[in-house]
Amino acid sequence: MPASRPSGAPSILIVGAGGIGEAVAYMLLDWADVPVGRVILADADADRLDRARAFVGHPNRLGTIHAPVAAEPAPDLADAFAEATVVLDCLPGGLAPTVARLALDHGCHYANLTEYVAETNAITAMAEGAETGFLLQTGLAPGVINVLGHRLMHRFEAEFGGSVDAVAMKVGALTRHATGPHHYGFTWSPIGVATEYVKPAIVLRDGEVREVPSLSERGRIVIDGVVYEDDLTSGGAADMPEHFAGTLTRLDYKTLRYPGHYAWVDGILDETGRDPDALQARMEAEIPLVEDDIVVMYAAVEGTDAQGHRRRLDRGIVVRPVATPNGRMRAIQATTAAGLAESAKALLSGRHRGVVLQMDLDPEAFLNGAFVGRVYR
Repeated sequence: MPASRPSGAPSILIVGAGGIGEAVAYMLLDWADVPVGRVILADADADRLDRARAFVGHPNRLGTIHAPVAAEPAPDLADAFAEATVVLDCLPGGLAPTVARLALDHGCHYANLTEYVAETNAITAMAEGAETGFLLQTGLAPGVINVLGHRLMHRFEAEFGGSVDAVAMKVGALTRHATGPHHYGFTWSPIGVATEYVKPAIVLRDGEVREVPSLSERGRIVIDGVVYEDDLTSGGAADMPEHFAGTLTRLDYKTLRYPGHYAWVDGILDETGRDPDALQARMEAEIPLVEDDIVVMYAAVEGTDAQGHRRRLDRGIVVRPVATPNGRMRAIQATTAAGLAESAKALLSGRHRGVVLQMDLDPEAFLNGAFVGRVYR
C-alpha cells in the first residue's frame, strides 16, 4: 500500500539533477504560486548534485539524494518516493517506465518529458485507472507547443465562430548565430537530434492519422522578421493527431532550422542510407556546442468563420536565456523546465487521475501560469 503523505506543504521529488532538473527545482522553490514544502533532487552523479545545489539555493528546502534509480531503489530514495506528492522525471527516456512504476507503487503523481513512443505506451498501460495523475510528454515539444496550438483553437472559435480545420506547430532550439556548412549549433545534449530527422512523423492529412517520412515537407517561414526553414520531424505532435482525427483536416509539427541546415543533413543521409547512428556521429563530430541560444516557437490555426470567410490565427514566440541570482538558464533549459514545473502545479491541484496529456489541460491556465507565463512572455 502507498505510504501516507506527511502533513503540511507537499514535497516534490525530481529524479535527474542535470540542467532541466536543477532548473525545475529552482522554479518550484523560487517562483511557485502554490504551496511547495520541500524539493528533493536525486541523481547517481555526485558532481551533478553539487552543481545543482549551488544553482538552486534554498538549502533549508532543497534535499539531495546520491543514488541511481532502480526497480528496487536505495532506502533513502525509497523514503523520498514515500514522502513526495509529485515525482518529476528528468532522466533519459528509457528509464521512464521504471520511474513511473515507482511513482505508481508509492501513490505519487508523475510527470515526464520523454517523446519515446514505446516508453510512453508502457506508462499509459500501467497508469490506466490510477488514483494519481500521470502527465506525459510535458516539455517544450512535445509539451508547451501542443498546449499553445490548442489555445489558438479555442481563441479562433471564441473570436470568429465557425470552426478550425488545420493546425500547424513549429519549434526550433537554435543558436543566435550560425555558420555553414551545417548552419547549426547544439544548444543542449546532441543525443536524439538525429533520430527525430529519421523516424517517421505522425500527422493528420484529410482528417486521418498518417505516418509520413520526416524531412519530407520542407518550407520557409518568417517569424519576427527572421527567415527559417521548417520540416516534419518525429515526436512533436504528441497526442494531437489521434485526439483530433476526424475533427481537423490537417495537423502537423515541424522543427525550425536556419536555411541551409536541412540540405546539409540531406547530403549525409544520402551517403549513409538514412542511418540515424551515422548521422548522429557526423553531427557530433562537425557541429559545435554553443551556450548562447534562443528558442523559437510558432503555432497557427486556420478555418472558416461564422460568415464563411477563411481566417488564420497565429502566434510566434522567441525565448532568450533567463537570468537568475545564481546564474542564467539557457533558453532550451528554461522553456523545457517551465512546462514540467507547470505540470507539477496542475497535478498538485488534485484534479487529474490516470494518464493526462496536453489536450486534457486548461490551456489558458497552463500558458498563463507562474512558470510557463514567466518564461514564454
